[in-house]
Amino acid sequence: MGSEKLLFRLEQPHGLGDLYIAWQRGSGNYLATTGVDSLVNIFNRYGQIHERIRLQGLCSGFGWDSDGDILGIICRSSQLILWDSNTSKKQVVDIGLRDVMTCILWAKTSPILAVGTAKGNVSIYNHATSKRIPIIGKHSKKITCGSWNTENLLALGSEDKTLSISNMEGDTLRVVALRAEPADVQFSEMKLDERLGGENTVSLIVGKRTLYLFNMLDPENPIELAFQQHYGTIVAYKWFGDGYILLGFSAGYFIAISTHIKEVGQELFQVRNHKNMLTDIAICDKIGKVASCGDNIVKIHDITNLQETSSVLTLAQETGIERIGWSADGQLLAVCTRNGSLNVYVSYMPTLSAVSGGRIAVLSSLAEVSLYNFSSDRSKLTPIPIALETEPSFIAVGPYHLAAGMNSRAWFYDLTKPRIGVEDAPLLLKDRQYLGIVTSIRLNVEYASVLYEGKIQLHMIEQPEVNHEERESVIFPDSNSPNVVITCHALTTDFLIYATDMGQLIYFCVEDWTQSNDYKHAVGIVDVFVDPAGTRLVFIDVKSQGYVYNAVMNEVVPIPQLPNKVTGVTWDSNITDRNIFIVYNDQDILTYMYNKFSVFGSSVQFVGTTTLVSKQIPLFMFSGEVILATSGGQLTQLTLSTHEASQLGVVDREPKVLENLLNKQLALHRYIPAWNICVQLKSKESWRKVAEEALKNLEIELALRAYKQVEDAALVMALQEISHLEDYKLIAGYVAMFLNDYDRAQQWFLSSSNPSAALEMRRDLLQWDQALQLSKKMAPDQIPYISREYAQQLEFIGNYSEAYLHYEKGLQENINPEHIFICKCGIARTSIRCNNYKHGINTALDLNNKQLFKECAEALESKKQLADAAMLFEKASVYDKAASNYIKLKNWQKVGELLPNVTSSKIHLQYAKAKEHEGKYEDAANAYYVAKDFDSVVRLQLDYLNNPETAVELVQETKSAEGAKMVARFFQRLNDYSSAIRFLVLSQCNSEAFELARKHGKLQLYGEILLNTLSADELRPQDFNSLANHFEIERNSLLAGKYFYHAREYRKAMKHLLKAAKSNSDENEAITIAIDVIASSNDDHLANQLIEFLLGEADGIPKDAKYLFRLYMARKQYKEASKSAIIIANEEQINGNYRNAHDILFSMYQELKSNDIRIPHEMYWNLMLLHSYILVRLHVRKGDHLKGARMLVRVANNISKFPSHIVPILTSTVIECHRAGLRNAAYTYAAMLIQNPEYRKQVDPKYAKKIEGVVRKPPKNGKNSETGGDPIEALTPCPYCETLLEETEINCDKCKNNIPFCIVTGRHIIKMDLTACPECDFPAIRSEFLEITESEEPCPMCSEKVDPRRLIKIEDTKPYLNLE
Repeated sequence: MGSEKLLFRLEQPHGLGDLYIAWQRGSGNYLATTGVDSLVNIFNRYGQIHERIRLQGLCSGFGWDSDGDILGIICRSSQLILWDSNTSKKQVVDIGLRDVMTCILWAKTSPILAVGTAKGNVSIYNHATSKRIPIIGKHSKKITCGSWNTENLLALGSEDKTLSISNMEGDTLRVVALRAEPADVQFSEMKLDERLGGENTVSLIVGKRTLYLFNMLDPENPIELAFQQHYGTIVAYKWFGDGYILLGFSAGYFIAISTHIKEVGQELFQVRNHKNMLTDIAICDKIGKVASCGDNIVKIHDITNLQETSSVLTLAQETGIERIGWSADGQLLAVCTRNGSLNVYVSYMPTLSAVSGGRIAVLSSLAEVSLYNFSSDRSKLTPIPIALETEPSFIAVGPYHLAAGMNSRAWFYDLTKPRIGVEDAPLLLKDRQYLGIVTSIRLNVEYASVLYEGKIQLHMIEQPEVNHEERESVIFPDSNSPNVVITCHALTTDFLIYATDMGQLIYFCVEDWTQSNDYKHAVGIVDVFVDPAGTRLVFIDVKSQGYVYNAVMNEVVPIPQLPNKVTGVTWDSNITDRNIFIVYNDQDILTYMYNKFSVFGSSVQFVGTTTLVSKQIPLFMFSGEVILATSGGQLTQLTLSTHEASQLGVVDREPKVLENLLNKQLALHRYIPAWNICVQLKSKESWRKVAEEALKNLEIELALRAYKQVEDAALVMALQEISHLEDYKLIAGYVAMFLNDYDRAQQWFLSSSNPSAALEMRRDLLQWDQALQLSKKMAPDQIPYISREYAQQLEFIGNYSEAYLHYEKGLQENINPEHIFICKCGIARTSIRCNNYKHGINTALDLNNKQLFKECAEALESKKQLADAAMLFEKASVYDKAASNYIKLKNWQKVGELLPNVTSSKIHLQYAKAKEHEGKYEDAANAYYVAKDFDSVVRLQLDYLNNPETAVELVQETKSAEGAKMVARFFQRLNDYSSAIRFLVLSQCNSEAFELARKHGKLQLYGEILLNTLSADELRPQDFNSLANHFEIERNSLLAGKYFYHAREYRKAMKHLLKAAKSNSDENEAITIAIDVIASSNDDHLANQLIEFLLGEADGIPKDAKYLFRLYMARKQYKEASKSAIIIANEEQINGNYRNAHDILFSMYQELKSNDIRIPHEMYWNLMLLHSYILVRLHVRKGDHLKGARMLVRVANNISKFPSHIVPILTSTVIECHRAGLRNAAYTYAAMLIQNPEYRKQVDPKYAKKIEGVVRKPPKNGKNSETGGDPIEALTPCPYCETLLEETEINCDKCKNNIPFCIVTGRHIIKMDLTACPECDFPAIRSEFLEITESEEPCPMCSEKVDPRRLIKIEDTKPYLNLE
C-alpha cells in the first residue's frame, strides 16, 4: 500500500533482545545501534558495518550532537565515550562523577552534553572547550529523562517526582513537583494569544497516564491533560506543526491534540492504528510524515492528512515491532523488531528521472535506477534495475547510455554492453570530474551535454576510434561571452539547444560543429522542453510566460492560460499527435495544441485540464496516455481528461456523450475519429462543426467532404475551386474570406503568390476605398473600372455628388466602349440628381437609350421637373408615367393622345372624371370601364345614358353590391319589384328586400332569390328566420319548414315538414328537406321522428323505401342503408329498371367499401347479376356473341330475379346462344319458351318461327335437354387455390370461395392478369380492359372514361380477393 522499499535487514545484530537505534543528525549517513551484547555498532546507510565499540556494560544511553559529528555513549559505569564520525576515533571523557550514568542529553544548538546519574547528580560537558561542570544533588533520585531547549535551558525529570529547569552552568532556575514519575521530557512552544516565540513550554508524561504542560512564562498555571481510560497508557508523543501534539497509546490509539490556549487538549484526530498494542511513534518534519508501530505493522500518515493512512509496512515474519526511527533527511526508516532484528526501508527519495525517446529512467532506490522501454503497442512496462556507484543527485538517459552522479562527478554506463562478471548490469564506461557542481546532464547517441555553474560542456561519451580532437569536447559560452549564464539545455540527435539568462536561445549543430540558429528573447529563459523531433520546443522565461519556438520557421508563439508555476512540459511521442504537449505543476496537467497551419496563423490552443495526484511527475506521453513517476520510484499511467474515451468505440452512446467526445476530438485535431462520431450522430450541426474546424485549420479535403454532408453547395463549390492550390498562404486567404474575416484574408493574400486576389476580394465585397488603394499599388489599369463600380454603389446609396466625380474618373481614353457608355449614363443620372438638369437631359438625349430615358425621367419627377419628366417618359415608352405627369400639368390633350397605350387604371379613372366633368358621358363611361370602376359605369348608364340593360348586365357580371343598389332603385322607380328584390339581395340589403317582398307579396320569390343568388358563406340564418316565421303565420308548412331548416331551427323545421308531408302534393319535397335536416342537425330524436313517419307508425301508411335509404345515407348508417338499397334495387329490378338497380347497388357498394364495412353477399350477388346483364349489350356491340351468350346464360339461370322481362331475356338467350354455337343451351331455353303457354304468347312474332325451328331441330348429340354437346368452356385458375375452373364460374368447389368477377367480361378474375378501374377500383382482367379502352368505351361499372396508361398490373392481389 505504499512505495516503501526494504533497503537492508540486519538479523539480530546484538543478539536476541531489545534493540535501540540512533540516526546521525545532519547527513544521516550513519546509524548507531545497541542491544544486550554491550556493543554499539555503527552502520552506514547501506547497512554495512563501519565501527564496533565495546562497552564495559549494557549501554544505558547514546545520542548524536546537533551537527551529527559526535556520538555520545554511556553505560552502567562512570565513563562517557565520544566517537567522532569524521575521524572514526573514540574518546573516553571523565565527567567528574562516580555513580552510574542513566541519561545522556545533547544541546540543540551547541556541542554541550548533559549526563544524569542514578543518584540524581548531573554533569554538563562542553565538547568544544572540554569544560565540565559536575552538579551534585540536582535530584534526590535517579534522573530518567530530560531535554535542552534552543536557549540552552536544561529540563530534567527524576524518579523523585520532580522536574528541574537549569541553565547551561547548572544553576537551578525552577523545580516543579509532580504527582508521579515523569518520562519523555521535551521542549517546544505552546501557542498563546500573543506569539512570544522561543521554546517556552516543557512537556512530559506523568505516571504514563497524563501529559503535563509547563509554560515557563506562566509557571503558576501548568496544564495536565488526561485521556480516556480505554486508550491505555501513553507510549510516546511528538510535537508537530504550529503547537500540535501527536500521542500514541498502548491500546493502539493514535491521536492529535492542540496546545492553542483556546482549544488546549482538544482532540483533532483519533484513530486506532493497531489492534492489540502500539509501541512507538516517529515523526519527520522534513518529509511531512508521521509513523506508528505496533503488533507487526507500521502505519505511515501524511502530517497534512492524518485521517488517511498513506502507507502500511507489514512484517509478517516478525512477532512484533518495538521501535521506529527516521533518518534526518527522511529517506530511511529504521524498524526494530521484538526479537532484536533491524529493517531499514527507503521511505522517501528525491524523484529523479530522465527520458530519451521511449526509454525512461527513474531512481527507484538510494543507488538504483529502474529502466523502462516504452513500445507503441502499450505492452506492460517492465523495470530493468541498474545499480549505481553512489546515491545520485542527477541522472540522464540516452539512446544507448545512462549517466548518474552527484556534485561534480558523473558515471557513464553503456546500456548495450553487460558488465564483466555481473549479469544484467550495464557496462560502466568511466567516471568524469567536471569543473563545478553539475546541475543536469543530457545524452544523445554520441555526446553528453553537462550543465554546471552557468556553463555547458559538450563532450563525447566514449573515446572515438578515429581521432577527432576538435570535436571531442567544447565548453559554452566561449571566452567572448564571459558574462553569459546558461540556464537550461537540451540535446537532440542533431542539435545542442541551450538558453541563457539574457534571453538567447541557441541551436548548436553537432554534425557541423557550429551554431546554426540564434533567437533573442526579451527576457531571460529558465527552461526548455524539446519535442521528440527536436525542431520545436517550449521555453519558459523568468516572467513565467511560456512560448513555443519553431526552429524551422524561426517563429515564437505564446502559450495561453499558462499556470503561475510550471514544473515541466512533455510533448506527445505519437507521430499523429506530435502537435500536442502538456504543461504540468504539482496540481494540474494542462493540455495544449500547437497549430502551425491555420487561418489564424501559427497558434497554441488550450485544450483542457487534468487533475494530477500529488507527488507524481509526468515523464512521457503517447496518444494522451501519460506515464508518471511516483515518489517511490514507481511508474503509473494516467489518461488525460482531454483524451478520455477517445480510444473507445462510439456505438450505442448517448448523443450528449457523443457530442462531448466530438468536441474533444476536434480540439485535438483528430479528424478521423471525429468523422466516425458524426456518422453515428447523424446530425447536421455536428457535420457543420467538423467542417468549420477543418476549414479553420486548412484541412480543405476534409472540410469539402463535411460540407457535402450538410449539403452546403456554395461552400462545396468554393472549396473545390481552391483545393488544387499549393500556396498555403493563398489557401488561408480564401478560407479567411469564406469565414468573413476580410482584413485577415487581405493580409494572407498580400503575402501569397497571388496578391491580386486581395483586390478581387475587395471589389467583390464592394469595398471600393480599399480596392482603390490596392489598385494604385498593384493594378493602376483597373482604376477606371473600379471608379465606375464605386460610382454605381455611391449612386445606389444616394451619394450623387461623389458618384458623379467617380463616373468622371472612369472616363478615360482607349477603354472599352461599353464602360464609356455606362459612365456617361451615370453622369446623366447624377447630373440631374445634382440639379444640373440641362447637362443631364442633353447627355441622355445624346445617348438615346430608353432605359436611360426612364431613369432620368424618374430623377426629374422626383425633382418636380414634370414637363421634362413627362417628355423623357414618353421617349422611354413608359406611357403610364408620362400620362400621370401630363395629368398633373392638366395637359388633357397629351393625356388623350397617350391613353390607348396607358394601362394604369388610376390614370383612366382620372381621365374619366375629367370627361364626366366636361359632360362627355360616353367617353367617361368607357374610361371608367377600362379603369374597372364599374359602379361609376352603372351610375352613368342609368342616370345619363339611359341604358339599363347594359347596367343590369354589368351588375350581374361583376356582382357589385353598390351597382346592384343603384339598379334596384332604378327598378323600384319602374315598379318592377321582382327585379328590385333580386338586386337588393345582390347588394346585401336583405332587410330592404324582405320589406319590399312582404309589402308586394313576393316573399316566396325573395326566399328563392336568397337560396339561388348567394353563396353558402353569404347566407345568413336570420334572413331565413324572418321568412320562416312569416310562412308559419301563413300556415304554409312546407315553406315554413324549408326556411326554418335554412335558419338552422331544426326542430321547428321537422315539425312543419312532417306536417307538410302528410299532404300528398308536398310529400316528396317535404321528406327530401326533412332528410337534409337530419343530416345537418345530427339529432337522434329528430331522426327517430322521421323514421317513425317513414315506416308509417304515425299514419299507418309506410312511405317509399327510397326515402329511408336516403335517410340512412345522410346519417352515414351504411349497414342500414345497404339493406334499404337491396330492397330498393330489388323493386327497381322487379320493375325492369336494371340500370337504376345497378347504380343503386354500385353506389351503396362504394359507400360501404370506403367506410370499411362488410359488403352483404346478397348485395354483391345482385350487383354481379345486374352487371352481367348490362355487359351483354357491350359484348354484342363488339360482335363477341360467345361472351354475350355466356352472360345471358348466367342471367337466364336466375330468371326469377328479372320477372318483368322473362320472355325477352329468354328470347335473347336463345338467339345469342344459337349465334355463338351453343346449340344445347339454345335448345334448352327455346323449349322453356315454347312449352310454357304464357311465355309462348309473349314471344315477339318476328322471333317465334326461329325459336320454333330451334325446338323442332334438337342437337343430334343432345339428350333430355342436356347441354353436354356444347363447346367446352375455357378453363382458368382459381385465384385462391389455383384449381382450374370454367371462365364464367365464380364459385370454387374446392376452396369454397366466391371469386370476384371481371367488370369487363363477367368472368372470374385471374391473378396473373389483374388490374382495377382507377375510378371505381373494381377488379378486371387487364388485357380485356385495355381492349375496350382502345375503342374508347367507358368503364362498364362506373361509366367513367379511363386512361389506358392508368391500368397498371396489380402484383398484390390480396385487397381484391377479400370480398368482405
